[in-house]
Amino acid sequence: MVSLSLEARDDLDANEQVRSQGYAVLDVRRAGGLSLAGMLGSSTFRGGNFPLVLFTQEMLALLRSGISLVEALETLAEKETRSATVTILAGVLERLREGQSFSNALQTFPGVFPELYIATVRASERSGTLPEALGRYVAYQTQLDSVKKHLVSASIYPAILVAVGSVVALFLLGYVVPRFSHIYQDIGGDLPWLTRMLMAWGAFVEPRSGLLLGLFAGSVAVLIFWARRPSSRRWMSRQITRIPAIGERVRVYQLTRFYRTVGMLLAGGTPVTQALMMVSGLLNQGLRPRLDAAIRMIKEGQPISVALDSQGLTTPVSLRMLRVGERTGMMGDMMERSAAFHEETLERWVERFTRTFEPLLMAAIGIVIGGIVLLMYFPIFELAGNIQ
Repeated sequence: MVSLSLEARDDLDANEQVRSQGYAVLDVRRAGGLSLAGMLGSSTFRGGNFPLVLFTQEMLALLRSGISLVEALETLAEKETRSATVTILAGVLERLREGQSFSNALQTFPGVFPELYIATVRASERSGTLPEALGRYVAYQTQLDSVKKHLVSASIYPAILVAVGSVVALFLLGYVVPRFSHIYQDIGGDLPWLTRMLMAWGAFVEPRSGLLLGLFAGSVAVLIFWARRPSSRRWMSRQITRIPAIGERVRVYQLTRFYRTVGMLLAGGTPVTQALMMVSGLLNQGLRPRLDAAIRMIKEGQPISVALDSQGLTTPVSLRMLRVGERTGMMGDMMERSAAFHEETLERWVERFTRTFEPLLMAAIGIVIGGIVLLMYFPIFELAGNIQ
């Protein structure tokens, strides 16, 4: 019987986390001096705050300096100030001292160390090249993060434009236009149809401003909740892939991550079918059945290039590189080179797209806001002309 600590929403969530690992729960207590007690087996942690890349970089530096694995982990645990990270490192050290391999020790914490990371370490244990494997993982993760940061930075400015334009348009329609409607209503007379439209909108919004504001806030909350659901994200992903120009780029981006990950695993000594099965989560729901079919073809003796090409998991460039890899026996290297080629292509496309899309977006927002302002002031100009 052991006393464990883990992160959970409530008691039921804590029970489900532990029972999913095959353990038995005798007692659950909330945090604050208390603990989750009486669980049989080892603990499980969630690694949302664990700095995996930084940990790997520091571990790599210590190992290359000649320090043993256990001493490197002890050094990292001594310098760490966050209690959750210290607990994880202490758990890994405890299992290493018990005689377990490094990969098995990492596997005890599935929420901290992903399956890809564990497979990389396990493959290096057979060849005795742990520093090289950790170096490959750092390079792999750094390259993926670089591509993600490029895509995110390219979308920040358009997102700000849309947000600011929407706020200004809502302010004009919800606050300024109702005030203008009073002016036109007091003037009376035979007003143009634009004025009547403006007065009707203002008369509709002003008495219901509180209700409309509540409905808007509720709609935003529901939209955020809906967008955070995995099923909603899958639906949005399917809709994006149906856009002719963008959908193909999204597919290439997923294939790029797929090639780079498989290439890293193959370079580390992981068998090809096992590597392909491990990275299926990088593809969307529409491409995963194709990957499963390709894996079955490879198991039946088909070449990798033929299997992937028949299922639409290649591009013209990657197909040629895969064939070269099959002839030279450097499949992992060819996959990484294919990923690098497509990453450069995607970066150039994103840069061209943002340069074209941002001016169009600014023009569209300007037309919307300018149309609202014109709708407010045009009746005044028309009334001034009638007075003259």
